Amino acid sequence: MSERTGSAIGNASGSAAATGRAEAVPPARARQLWHLLEPLHAVLYYAPEIFEESAALGYAVTDRWPSYFPLRAAPLGAAGPERVASAFYSFAPHMVAEHIGPAWTVARPERVLEARLRGIDRTYRAILGDRVEGPGLAEAAALARRAAEAAGTAGRPLAAANAELPWPEAPHLQLWHAATILREHRGDGHVAALLHADLDPVESLVSFAATGAASVERFESRGWSPGQWSAAGARLADRGLVARDGTATEAGRALRRQVEEDTDRLAVAPWQALGGTGVDRLTELLGDPWVAFLSTGLLPSESTLGIGKV
Repeated sequence: MSERTGSAIGNASGSAAATGRAEAVPPARARQLWHLLEPLHAVLYYAPEIFEESAALGYAVTDRWPSYFPLRAAPLGAAGPERVASAFYSFAPHMVAEHIGPAWTVARPERVLEARLRGIDRTYRAILGDRVEGPGLAEAAALARRAAEAAGTAGRPLAAANAELPWPEAPHLQLWHAATILREHRGDGHVAALLHADLDPVESLVSFAATGAASVERFESRGWSPGQWSAAGARLADRGLVARDGTATEAGRALRRQVEEDTDRLAVAPWQALGGTGVDRLTELLGDPWVAFLSTGLLPSESTLGIGKV
């Protein structure tokens, strides 16, 4: 996929108009669209309607992790801790095991999938009101779905698992489903970029925290012990990527920039299905719901994704 994407980007200048093809979408637009779509997906892990649905299944909702893991992993089926830890990558294996180990005895994956869609329906209606029935949201859903259906899933387990699910009928649910496929497609590619950079799961967090993408405390929520965190810092320091005070060196910042650029490059292919005009239109249509979702205050102001930081 990366060679095909790179070829499309490399040939965009001049040749697109001559051949009648849509102008290629540059990788930077993939990052912009991720920023716009991520809140529309991420309410799955924070909205009170979702917690109510999760509690009805039997999951604890005193914090978000007991429901987060089954809600995100359910498309994989009744996957065990090792497979989920592999796909999620940055979480400490013991934390995954703590929550996934009993998850499917509380509720089977198919029931979790039904509950998360019910919860998203309620959440979108609560946040957007009558706009869920509006033409703008329907148009945005159609564009996002076209991109999601163009997303290659080879070597991308979370994207593939979500893409295999049936499409909901309501436009607002299609928009959420498309946002989910596209963000997991990007996330799977991000894992590939981290592997290429030789950053293991905990090193991926330590190296990103070292750039100031978010506080160390926020990254530590992924379950790694202080000893594991400091050992990862020492390994990165030995590579010249992190200073002894925990801040990134210039080489460390350069490596993280390369990881993000590789992630953008690997994420851009689905957006080529829309072309520049379609991407521009979707960007315009997503502005209003993006503001609405951020304005709820449900989503944290700081996250390990580092949106807007790198």
